[in-house]
Amino acid sequence: MSLFKLCMLFLLSTPLLAQTPVECVRVVSKSVERQVRLPGELLPYLSVLIHAKVTGYVDNVNVDRGSVVKKGQTLATLAAPEMESQIAEAESKAHAIELQRAEAAAKLAATKSTYDRLKAASATPGVVAGNDLMVAEKNVEAAQALVNGYESSIKAAQSSVQSLKTLEKYLTVTAPFDGVITERTVHPGALVGPSSGMGVLPLLRLEQVHRLRLVVAVPEPQVGGIVRNARVPFTVQAFPGETFYGVVSRIAHALDQKTRTMAVELEVTNSHLRLASGMYPEVLWPVRRDRPALLVPQTSLVTTTERIFVVRIKNDVVEWVSVARGTAAGDLVEVYGPLRDGDLVVRRGTDELREGTRVKINLPATN
Repeated sequence: MSLFKLCMLFLLSTPLLAQTPVECVRVVSKSVERQVRLPGELLPYLSVLIHAKVTGYVDNVNVDRGSVVKKGQTLATLAAPEMESQIAEAESKAHAIELQRAEAAAKLAATKSTYDRLKAASATPGVVAGNDLMVAEKNVEAAQALVNGYESSIKAAQSSVQSLKTLEKYLTVTAPFDGVITERTVHPGALVGPSSGMGVLPLLRLEQVHRLRLVVAVPEPQVGGIVRNARVPFTVQAFPGETFYGVVSRIAHALDQKTRTMAVELEVTNSHLRLASGMYPEVLWPVRRDRPALLVPQTSLVTTTERIFVVRIKNDVVEWVSVARGTAAGDLVEVYGPLRDGDLVVRRGTDELREGTRVKINLPATN
């Protein structure tokens, strides 16, 4: 083969040496923080339906919907006349058993005195028969057992009285914690009882709203950026233009199988009671990543029917690098692919720059 043909073959197989000028920028690696808007729900920190512990009639209700109450405050009083009769009957039985015990104790003392005299006399031979002394001893043991039995009966009777008196205390319904009465379902004269009864309505609903739970369903892609104790802003329709804050306090650490979200609870201070349970806030949820993101100008991305890529310049030669598009951060966009911090990419990517083309890099002084 002639030298001319070899030269032509070399030129055809080698990228053109013409230096096409292109404006390039460097891939930037930095942490990107952004916010996504997620719906949430405000729930009371504590919430309880208050039922009557014992059956009775409502005598008085001291609170109503919206009443602010303190722990231990009397909410309602009930009347149960039959309970007073039960207590009186139990006390009477206990007193009767105490009298029987006193009688048995007196008999025990007499029996023991007889036994002591017989035992002293038996010291003289022939004065007291051995069988008489044994009978006296058995009488003492029987009298002692009777006294012990009455003492056990007294304790049981006193426990019964105390149990009834404890139940009587439940006729006064008190608040289990500080909060606000949000529902009232009974009025004086209503028959109420334990919640186990069929169709028994609660007396009241008590909620603690000085602190609230803001429950947010965080989508699976954002779960990795959850930070405990992070301060997260949110807004509510009741106060347009105003921003409130909650602190990430509890994380479910499990995804809902249907929605593919994770429940996260934020603790919200509500000392002035401006917020209410049941509100649906819009939460400005922060999205964070464990490692810095790679950013390029949005104009650097080239989208075709087959793929998305950027035009990287390496050793003055064009390379097409396939990437996946992430979230936008201003004029830049996050990309995922085999790029590195500081790589040179064409600012305005185009598929007209074919792979293998040699170019002249035009790098601005500041990116």
